[in-house]
Amino acid sequence: MPEILSEALSQEGLVWLVTAAFAAGVVRGFTGFGTAMVYLPIAGQVLSPIGALVSLTIMDLFGPLPNVPRALKDAHLGDIARLCAGLLIALPLGLLILTSVAPEVFRYSVSIIALILLALLITGWRYRGVLTQRMVFGTGMLGGFLFGAAGLSGPPVIMIYMASTHAARVIRANLMLYLLGADVLMVLMLGGTGRLSWVTVVTGLVVTVPYLIGNVLGGWLFRPDLEKIYRIAAYVIIAFSALSGLPFFD
Repeated sequence: MPEILSEALSQEGLVWLVTAAFAAGVVRGFTGFGTAMVYLPIAGQVLSPIGALVSLTIMDLFGPLPNVPRALKDAHLGDIARLCAGLLIALPLGLLILTSVAPEVFRYSVSIIALILLALLITGWRYRGVLTQRMVFGTGMLGGFLFGAAGLSGPPVIMIYMASTHAARVIRANLMLYLLGADVLMVLMLGGTGRLSWVTVVTGLVVTVPYLIGNVLGGWLFRPDLEKIYRIAAYVIIAFSALSGLPFFD
């Protein structure tokens, strides 16, 4: 184990992973989402696609825990169950695609997806209809596919909730619990298929510390009446991270 820890700590670019994890934690703490969109474009420049995905999943299991009790009070738990059921069905297909693409394809696709989502959020796209049970389930399936293929379980779910008429506290809670459930399912699936290596697991534990600190800070900063300020701050951080993953910023 000391050798594994030493290998994880000696990785080139670890300081960038730590910085990205802290920024992702702050965004996740006060918005309930954004971890992958902030962390993966940077992690994809340091780690392999599977390594980036594993480290993200490990740290994201622990980081949001301080904010879970509050989220359980505000969330619609029926929607969480439907989202996770859909995710579980489509996740294996996404993982199959991830293991067959080059690291550069993974990195650029993550950045592009993050920027597309950001553009949709900034333009104020809104879904005015009713979020039916089938729609929620199907959105979970799409999230599962994207989680396996690009490490981004959030975009479709973020879009339907950020575009809904739900209160900010409900949106934040639903997204937080769904993403936590997605991480649990991902760890179980990666472990069951033998894709978890000790070095990437320990790397995830290392970046969990700054991520946890960021989550606590972001949760402390969250105030429902300042929602507009938080959204703008999250957009800026997500944009910076996504752009950093594109080739002209190498």
